[in-house]
Amino acid sequence: MAMLWKFMRVAKYSKTPLSSKVKVRGIPTHSRHSSSKSVPSDFGASAPCSNTVELLGKSYPQDDYSNVTEKILSKVGKNLHNRKHHPLWLIKEQVKEHFYKHYLGRRGTPLFSVYDGLSPVVTVQQNFDSLLIPQSHASRRKEDNYYLNRDHMLRAHTSAHQWDLIHSGLDAFLAVGDVYRRDTIDSTHYPVFHQMEGVRLFSCHELFSSIKDGEGLQLFEQGHRTAHKQECHTMEAVRLVEFNLKQVLTKLMTHIFGDGLQVRWVDCYFPFTHPSFEMEINFQGEWMEVLGCGVMEQQLVNSAGAQDKIGWAFGLGLERLAMILYDIPDIRLFWSEDERFLKQFIGAHIWQKVKFQPLSRYPPLINDISFWLPSETYSQNDFYDLVRNIGGDLIEKVVLLDEFAHPKTKKVSHCYRIIYRHPERTLTQDEVHRVHQAIEESAVRELGVEGRF
Repeated sequence: MAMLWKFMRVAKYSKTPLSSKVKVRGIPTHSRHSSSKSVPSDFGASAPCSNTVELLGKSYPQDDYSNVTEKILSKVGKNLHNRKHHPLWLIKEQVKEHFYKHYLGRRGTPLFSVYDGLSPVVTVQQNFDSLLIPQSHASRRKEDNYYLNRDHMLRAHTSAHQWDLIHSGLDAFLAVGDVYRRDTIDSTHYPVFHQMEGVRLFSCHELFSSIKDGEGLQLFEQGHRTAHKQECHTMEAVRLVEFNLKQVLTKLMTHIFGDGLQVRWVDCYFPFTHPSFEMEINFQGEWMEVLGCGVMEQQLVNSAGAQDKIGWAFGLGLERLAMILYDIPDIRLFWSEDERFLKQFIGAHIWQKVKFQPLSRYPPLINDISFWLPSETYSQNDFYDLVRNIGGDLIEKVVLLDEFAHPKTKKVSHCYRIIYRHPERTLTQDEVHRVHQAIEESAVRELGVEGRF
C-alpha cells in the first residue's frame, strides 16, 4: 500500500550499466475478473546497446535516472506468486479463497476481482503521481527505486495499479505481483518481493444500509482535516470504513493462522491517508507487523472517477506471511530451485499444514571491506545494490561494523562485514575471494570510494 511505504534514506545514486546480453522473460500487462491464470509470453529483456533496454516487448532509452541492474532484470517474469505449489502461491491462493468465500456480490459471485498478472513495468506517474505523492517526497529517490529511465520504472508497490483499476470501474479488487526496492541485505530483505493490494469502495447505501436510522447519514461534509479524518469525510463514514477494514483483516489473519491469534493495531500518521494503521500479530510470543492499511485519500478516489464513494486499502507482503506461517528463516529461499525446498510445499490442498524443514546448513564465509567515503553524498543502498549485483544470492547479510571519522582530515571510513553463504551448497574460499575482490574493485570504480583493502 503506497501511502504506508516508509522511506528512511536520503542518499547518492550510482549507475551500474547493463551489458548487451541481458535476457529476461516476462508477461505483458493485462486484466482479468476473478482470475489468476498466468499468461505465457515469449517477450524478453535485453540491452542491444549500452543506452537502451528492451523489456516485455518494449524498448526503454536509458538516461541519468537509469539504475536497474542485470541481477534485478533477471528476476522480472519469474512470477513466483503464480508458480503452483510455491509457498508464495499458497499464501496468495489462501487469501483469494477467503475473499471469494466470504465476500459475495448481489448475484452470489465473488465481490473481489483478482489481478495477478499486471506488468511490473509502470510509469512514474502510476507509481507516484496517481497516488498523490509529492515531487519532493523521499519515496521517489533513485536510491530507493529501480528506474528504467525518468518516465518508467519497476513498480515499488502494487499500489501503482490502484488508480487504473478504480478508474476502470472496479469497487473491490486484489492486485498481486512482484515489487522492486533497493534496500539493506539480511535474512528478511530482498530487492524483489511480492505484495498483495486490497481495495474496497462503498457507496452511501452500501455503507449505511445496515445501520439503524442510517437514512440520514452522509459520506461527505465540508469540515477540517484532522489526524482522524479528511476534511471531506463525515466522522460516521470514517468510523464505519475503519471498522469494516479492521474486521476484514482480522478475519483474514485468523483464517490463515488459526483461532486464538492475537492481533493488535498500531495507529500511524501518513500524509496520504487518515486514519491509518499497521497490523501486528503475536506469533510464538513475538509481535510482528504483517500489513499496513487505511482509509483511502478521497482526492485519489475522486480523480479516478468514483466521486460518490469512500473506501479503504491495505497492503501486505506475501513473503512476510509465508515466513511466519511456514517458519522459513531466509527470504532468499523463495528463489531456490532446490527440490528439497520446493517439494515441501506440494500438498493435497492449499490449507495443508507445512512446517519448513531446514536444508543442510552450510558454513558461512566472512569477509570485511573498508573504504573511505567520497566527499560527496554517499548512499549505503548504492553499496548494498552493488554487492547484490555482483554476489547475488551468495550474499546472506551485509552489516556496517564501524564508522570512523579521521580527526584531522575529517574523512569518513566505513567498514562492512559481508557474510557469504549459499543456501544450497558449500562455498569455497577461492570463489568467495573472487567475488569479494570484484566487489572491492567495483566499489572503487562505481562509488568513488578509496579502498582500505
